[in-house]
Amino acid sequence: MSTEVTLPRLGQGMESGTIVRWLKAEGDTVAQDEPLYELDTEKVTQEVESPVAGVLLRILAGEGEEIEVGRAICVIGEAGEEVTVEAPPVSPVPADADPALAESAEVPAPAPAQEPERDEGREAAAAKADAEPASSTAADEGGRLKASPLARRMARERDIDLRRVVGTGPDSRIVAEDVERAAAAPAWEAKPVPVTAGSEVLPLTSVRRTIARRLSEAWQAPHFAISMTADMTRAIELRERLLELTPEGAPRPTYSDILTKVSAVALLRHPGMNAHYEGDQVRLFSTANVGLAVAIPNGLVVPVIRHCEAQSIPEIAGARADIVARTRENRLTPDDLEGGTFTISNLGMFEVERFFAVLNPPQVGILATGAIQEQVVAIDGEVAVRSRMEMTLSCDHRAVDGATASDFLRTLKQFLEDPGLAL
Repeated sequence: MSTEVTLPRLGQGMESGTIVRWLKAEGDTVAQDEPLYELDTEKVTQEVESPVAGVLLRILAGEGEEIEVGRAICVIGEAGEEVTVEAPPVSPVPADADPALAESAEVPAPAPAQEPERDEGREAAAAKADAEPASSTAADEGGRLKASPLARRMARERDIDLRRVVGTGPDSRIVAEDVERAAAAPAWEAKPVPVTAGSEVLPLTSVRRTIARRLSEAWQAPHFAISMTADMTRAIELRERLLELTPEGAPRPTYSDILTKVSAVALLRHPGMNAHYEGDQVRLFSTANVGLAVAIPNGLVVPVIRHCEAQSIPEIAGARADIVARTRENRLTPDDLEGGTFTISNLGMFEVERFFAVLNPPQVGILATGAIQEQVVAIDGEVAVRSRMEMTLSCDHRAVDGATASDFLRTLKQFLEDPGLAL
């Protein structure tokens, strides 16, 4: 008996996904738990395994199609079995609706009535525009703006500079609607730019759309940032010693691993930073699940290393190497991205000295670190050269105050300058 395979919910909050690629074709034999297709969700792109064994009889969802959770995407059964698939329900169309709307099953709301005088002006503007010579912009070769009489009058009345208005009429002519749009737009709103030859449009991936949405939400939080510079001399010595003790073939500890460890210990000493802001409450955590910002093509993800305070630096190095490799191979699962209590973003490898990182809600803090650089400093009245690293801590001011953030960053600075204090 055939089985309809539906799109599973692979993580909390998942409502839909896009099938990137089918790994099996119709007629292929599929084993249970064998990868069946690649799915792009809002968080990750991953292979999804078949829940049953049999023959892939029918594919119901094409590649590139966004599918809702629970919708049938294919049918698996025995070879030669006849497949009957019910069509998805269609919303009824009102009996008095326009027959042309039957295919969409949607009836648009009636357009608001327009002023007869305005309509006449628009028709006159359009008719006059047809008689003018073609041009690729709103100005002709002599520099004169191409605008309808009604658009010019409206611009004068509303004190709008027509040179800053992009025309959407015939031959890029400015018409009344363009002036209305310019008058209604806030002063800071970017005006449409005419498309020029050689431009390229890249549609946003699901991950990129999620990044855009989450960062827009994050920016609504009242941020503040504080910075400190840590002397990394002792941390460098620690890493060199760890490298000497690392077995052949084992992941080599990095400065990010050291930073993850000491940050986790500092978070437990300052629980106000190891927290989530949840509207009318702040949730404090007893373990430090540290997220590491990892760049991927056309995006950024933040996989999480759990219980970092209880792991050694070599153990954290192993976990980091595994999760970064799976990130770049599109083998992350939604569980890898959930449960973080704090985030670290390191751009030191790009020779960035300092930067401001945007929060990763609902977390209340994110640490941005730059490159380790040799600097001339004064120590006990003597000039010396030290390896130093700048750290910038961004915080959600709704949950964290400056004193709490400063105490945490000062502790982190102490741990980096004397790592033995964190052990």
